[in-house]
Amino acid sequence: MTELFSPELGYPALFFLSFLAATVLPLGSEWLLVAMVAGSYEPASTVLVATAGNTLGACSTYAIGIWGGAYLIKRILRIDENSQKKAERFYSKWGQWSLLFAWLPVVGDPLCLVGGIARVRFSFFLLLVVIGKFFRYALLAWGTLQAV
Repeated sequence: MTELFSPELGYPALFFLSFLAATVLPLGSEWLLVAMVAGSYEPASTVLVATAGNTLGACSTYAIGIWGGAYLIKRILRIDENSQKKAERFYSKWGQWSLLFAWLPVVGDPLCLVGGIARVRFSFFLLLVVIGKFFRYALLAWGTLQAV
């Protein structure tokens, strides 16, 4: 599977991995972004591609929250009840603004799900998720450039 996501495959691999990392599979896309930025890929384009893929993945989780049932949540997203409850507590404490943290491991995907279940206005959902995910990838790219 790692051949599918190698830095040599470039932006399509990064987009696809970033999308999957925000949905079904327990994957991380950060390593590929770092490898590409450390290599010959243009940092701004790399950040934008990763942000777009990860955001679209989050949108699919949001859609499952709106239209999906318990089967999709447990079988497709594989979000266990404990993670969902953590996200709901986080969401109830911080409200819609918690979607800025959709990039976090463990609670990020369930936050997007809860955003859909709570019927957060899509334009607001999208704005908060894009901001959070963009800054995460931009910080990773900046740190990579500082290290190389």
